[in-house]
Amino acid sequence: MSVIPHPTRRGFLTRTAAVGGALAVPGLLAGCTRTDAGGAAAGLDRLREQGHIRVAYANEAPYGYEEDGQLKGEAPTLHREIFRALGVAELRPTFSEWDGLIPGLQAGKYDVISAGMAITPERCAKALFSDPEFISPTALLVQRGNPKQLTDLASAKESGAAIGVMSGAVEKTYATGAGIPDGSLKTLQKPQDGADAVKAGRIDAFLLTGISLNWLARNNSGLEVTESFVPEVDGVKQYSPGGAVFRQGAEEVRDAFNRELRKIVSDRGRYVELLGAYGFGEDTIPPADLKTADLCRA
Repeated sequence: MSVIPHPTRRGFLTRTAAVGGALAVPGLLAGCTRTDAGGAAAGLDRLREQGHIRVAYANEAPYGYEEDGQLKGEAPTLHREIFRALGVAELRPTFSEWDGLIPGLQAGKYDVISAGMAITPERCAKALFSDPEFISPTALLVQRGNPKQLTDLASAKESGAAIGVMSGAVEKTYATGAGIPDGSLKTLQKPQDGADAVKAGRIDAFLLTGISLNWLARNNSGLEVTESFVPEVDGVKQYSPGGAVFRQGAEEVRDAFNRELRKIVSDRGRYVELLGAYGFGEDTIPPADLKTADLCRA
């Protein structure tokens, strides 16, 4: 991953009970109609004709999650805005565990991943990423009072802390790159699993983006989040840019998506208006020189 100019540290998330424009979907978790596995990616004209696009989410707040029968979060809110501008009126969502998102995309179960997925070379080899939608430094979720006084991965290594990482997420690479041994890492399926493990003392800290962890801390008593930091892998700073993910062969749709995305990220007021309720703001807007092609380069 290329070195990216350091963004301003962001403030804590603000939780809202309801977000304007959330997508109401009856029977959301039941899944949606699928095309044949491995079938050709739908082009923009076909999507416009059918009036919907199938999206996958991992139920991770605040990126993409279901609440009260509605699909909410940064990615669905942004993607709905973009696809409506492209003439595709509806997002049809399907839930997937995090580490099943890309395999499901490859199998043709949906057309785009709306989950705030970090752009990495390994993932780029399997799918097409949009331009970055946001940037987010990393942090640690710890018990209130931070018993081990953890500040970053170096302090976690020095203290021998047990660190939780989410299955399939990029943070395991960060921990390994910092020299934390596999024996000190515990893999968890969902963000709430990490919060529960910290509260129960099964791990000393849960490693994830600051955006996700601040959301968790506001909804789990007895926990706090360290100051955000920028991990390094092989001496290269990692800023966790995230984007939409499309199937290989869907360049036409991805490129059209990017054109509308650039209009939003270049208009700071519009970006904050759309995503501010989920904790995204001016300091999470990707810099103009942050390119997916560079992020995908091994």
